[in-house]
Amino acid sequence: MPLEDLSYRCNVSVSTVSRTFQAWMIAMDVRLKPFIKWPEHEELWRTMPQCFQYSFGKKTKVIIDCFEVFIDRPSNLLAQAKTFSNYKHHNTVKVLIGITPQATISFISKAWGGRTSDKFLTDNCGILDKLLPGDLVLADRGFTIQESLMFKQAQLAIPAFTRGKDQLDPVDIEATRGIANVPIHVERVIGLLQRKYTILSGTLPIDFLMCDPNGSQEESTPMIDRIISVCSALVNLCPGIVPFD
Repeated sequence: MPLEDLSYRCNVSVSTVSRTFQAWMIAMDVRLKPFIKWPEHEELWRTMPQCFQYSFGKKTKVIIDCFEVFIDRPSNLLAQAKTFSNYKHHNTVKVLIGITPQATISFISKAWGGRTSDKFLTDNCGILDKLLPGDLVLADRGFTIQESLMFKQAQLAIPAFTRGKDQLDPVDIEATRGIANVPIHVERVIGLLQRKYTILSGTLPIDFLMCDPNGSQEESTPMIDRIISVCSALVNLCPGIVPFD
């Protein structure tokens, strides 16, 4: 609900609603952040779903994808350009999400301008620093990050490209069959995130993107980052969507 609507319903000023909302978002972000946890190898191996074991053994560490959240159009022309998404045809912020094979959210990036490419966001959001040699990353075709992963001695699995080919090689067909069905899980998690917490499926005001870089930690973190973090942590408390069997 808009702040003005809550102000009318509760018979208080808009500024009171805004302060209350921000105070609770900060408190929830601090308390719930530990629920977004990068797992250890042993934890993944012990609970690896059968569909992943069949296609990739026990090497899968994370499945990544990006999603976008609509925002109001900024008045600043540079901000307009950086947040305009050619894919959504709207001003957005883009977030990279990483999930475990068990479909729990293990990584959520800060919000970037909607114009940012998937590759640039992956290279600069910090997720690569968490990878260890031998880790397998699953992604869609847009994530051309093979070279970045090579520096971490990690591997990338994406569906085979069909451009310029009349037919895929048998080896590519078999590999693509195993990869194509698995990243659907991250799309289901994103869908759950935006359906359950509809603040992420509406259009957010520009105020949620503002921060004071010279202020305290609370003031230097944009509200949009706290909102996404809290919603992601709460999704991790919901029943899993990938069966072990």
